[in-house]
Amino acid sequence: MIDSMLERIRELWAKLRPDPAKTSLGWWMVAIHVAIVLLVGGGISYSAIHMLHDLADEQGKSRVQLAGAMAREDLRKNAEDTLTATRALAERPTLQRLLTEGRTDAIAPLLRRSCEASDIDACALYTGTQLIAQTGPTIDWNSIVTSSTEQGATFLALPANVRTPVMGAYANLGDAEGTRVFGVRLLNEKLERTLSQHVGLEIKIIDYRAFTNDPVNAFTPLYSASLADGRSAVQRINSKELYASSVPVFASTGEAIALIEAHLPTKAIDSNAGRLTHKLLLTALILAALAVFGGLLLTEIVAGPVKALTEAAVRLGQGDFSTSIPPGGAAEVGVLARTMEDMRRNLVDLTGALRRREAEAQAVLGGVVEGVYAVDKNRIIRYLNPQAARLLNVTADQVVGQFCGDVLKPRLEDGRRPCDFRCPILQARVDRSAKAVEHLQVTDTEARTTVITSAGMVDGLQVQVIRDETELEAVRRARDSVLANISHEFRTPLAAQLASIELLMEGLTTLQPEQQQELVRSLERGTLRLTRLIDNLLESVRIESGQLSIRNQSVELREIVEDAQALVSSLLTTRRQTLEVTLPEDLPLISGDKPRLTQVFVNLLANANKFAPEDSVVRIGAESTDTQVQCWVEDEGPGPAESETDTIFARFQRGSEEEPEPGGLGLGLWIVKSIIDRHTGTIALVRTAAGRTRFTLSLPRELSE
Repeated sequence: MIDSMLERIRELWAKLRPDPAKTSLGWWMVAIHVAIVLLVGGGISYSAIHMLHDLADEQGKSRVQLAGAMAREDLRKNAEDTLTATRALAERPTLQRLLTEGRTDAIAPLLRRSCEASDIDACALYTGTQLIAQTGPTIDWNSIVTSSTEQGATFLALPANVRTPVMGAYANLGDAEGTRVFGVRLLNEKLERTLSQHVGLEIKIIDYRAFTNDPVNAFTPLYSASLADGRSAVQRINSKELYASSVPVFASTGEAIALIEAHLPTKAIDSNAGRLTHKLLLTALILAALAVFGGLLLTEIVAGPVKALTEAAVRLGQGDFSTSIPPGGAAEVGVLARTMEDMRRNLVDLTGALRRREAEAQAVLGGVVEGVYAVDKNRIIRYLNPQAARLLNVTADQVVGQFCGDVLKPRLEDGRRPCDFRCPILQARVDRSAKAVEHLQVTDTEARTTVITSAGMVDGLQVQVIRDETELEAVRRARDSVLANISHEFRTPLAAQLASIELLMEGLTTLQPEQQQELVRSLERGTLRLTRLIDNLLESVRIESGQLSIRNQSVELREIVEDAQALVSSLLTTRRQTLEVTLPEDLPLISGDKPRLTQVFVNLLANANKFAPEDSVVRIGAESTDTQVQCWVEDEGPGPAESETDTIFARFQRGSEEEPEPGGLGLGLWIVKSIIDRHTGTIALVRTAAGRTRFTLSLPRELSE
């Protein structure tokens, strides 16, 4: 019997079963929605009662918690009202006049009428620490004053002489310094009734001292939880058949003052939950049978293909383009699957092409020397290549999304930022391209000179190329300075020589031999100076290009000094300077390049000749150690300033002191140091105890075999 019924059901199902490939998705969606309703109705029938009770329980707790919060907000408003009323009382001229006239007996009635009109329970007038007048219940006003001092214009307190918390405020009385008017409200049954009427539930205000001193009861865990949380706590207290919430009230000092307690009978919530439970059970019984059929239908016809399609779509959305889209399912699902498969293949091709183009673009942008950045229509930076980031001393993550002017920090022109009136980005939007020289303040101490070339806007982005010309600009300035110095240095001796030649030509037959010799010596000095300038220039070029080579050989220091003396003797004679050479007889040989070392002493002697006074003595001395020969050139000149001691050997560095003759190129001492460094020696400038300027050289001595 049962077998035959099952067989008929199978035959009926085979006839009624629709073809998924020919059935529209709309029909399936209707069926799915019906099935979901049935499944939800049957599925939740078992747990709905518990969920409903939980929901009702949460509703009851929410109601009492909201009531407690509303009551605390009402307390805050009452505190503000008290402060307003106290300030109004303090501003009354009558009160100020009575205090000024010393009529303290009339102040209390005035306080009482004003406090009653403002619904304030008690008021007091204090001058300093002295109570002038009070009204209302007897309160420990000293503790009130202490609380106000700790908390400010509005305060909460627990007076020692009453078992009720108070809330109050004070205001300074007019111009009377140190005189304050206090107003307090008792957190008592009267206030509880007012709060209960406003929030719609029963409100109780519990003195914090009662909580700490009274024995444990059903509400003690609730109070403890609210104090631990600091905001509120709510519980269902079955022994009292109540929903109760507790909201702690703290003074601004953090001291607990009171607990606001809200009550809601549990029967008000449970009765509604019971009625809904009966209806839910009836609905669940009706839908139970249909839920089974709907579940089978969804599982076999709809859920399978849709689930497979969903899983494939999820993997595709995660970037797994190797996942193929499974075909099958309803008509619309099948079309969707084939369309998604075509999309997947197109995405694979497009993603590959985009990755190749991105790699090419990144290679190009990363390989160019110049910095590149792109901005949108609002000149907000959207891209920055590594070269631009290094130039601006930032990272791409830091500046993307910022205004380009805030990142580049161009130097102000006439107190204005170039972004506001001369921006190449805006100019390029009109002229299709623009170029500008910008001086950027990259950091507080570092400035950059750049050339920014801006292209027109394409697809909402505008590309700029920024080229750093800071070093090039410095080289240009140095070149101009050097050329100017060289022109000046060559012009001066040439002009002197030309004048001497003209005098010689005019006075060949008339000038005395001594006068002719003086003119010839002048020509010699000019020639020596030009020769030394040319030697220094050539030597600086060799050093800069790395062509200065040192040939190490055994050299006697005495020969080097004699050669240098012969070259500069005429210069010393001109200024009537005397050269004293004191070299030990047993001075060892040194290892070095004789012509280069001769140039070192020539430059040092020329420097001494220039800065030492006339009729002074220039001294050369030496001594030896186990590995080195130390020699020095000493003159009686003032020497450089202390601030220039570390930079005197720099290239093109010229002393700031006044020179007795036109200044040089600032190459002599730089060449000296470069030659000494290549001999693995050292050079130092010191002032001796006798007040002389001494250049000390340390050179390696010849090693004996």
